[in-house]
Amino acid sequence: MAEIKTKQNDTDVHEFINVFADSEQKKKDSFEILKLMQEVTGYTPKMWGPSIIGFGSYHYKSERSRQEGDWPLVGFSPRKAAISLYVYAGCPEQDDLLKELGKFKMGKACIYVKKFADINAETLKKLMVSTIDFLQSKYK
Repeated sequence: MAEIKTKQNDTDVHEFINVFADSEQKKKDSFEILKLMQEVTGYTPKMWGPSIIGFGSYHYKSERSRQEGDWPLVGFSPRKAAISLYVYAGCPEQDDLLKELGKFKMGKACIYVKKFADINAETLKKLMVSTIDFLQSKYK
């Protein structure tokens, strides 16, 4: 079985944002999201792999394969095309929250936003809390 490559590491989160974010707007947005996620979760931000900033962690076991590993409860990455928000768990109550979130595109497990100002910060907080609650109850 292949080893999971995205693991928590000791790369400096602030330095990563300053180097990786490709515009002043993306840097500003990344630091705002960093502050918001830290406040909501109470966790210190940590780098996961080369480009994901995560908060907290849980140990998962796949229901479809023998794969298992650790993953952040919530996180984000200031990627070139958009900021990827890892705040969605797919639980039923999140459908209504997505309708209130604002302007975004949906991936399989993440939400893509061009600018932080395009989304409702209060709704994002609710999404994070529901995701954390769901993951912590599912993966005790």
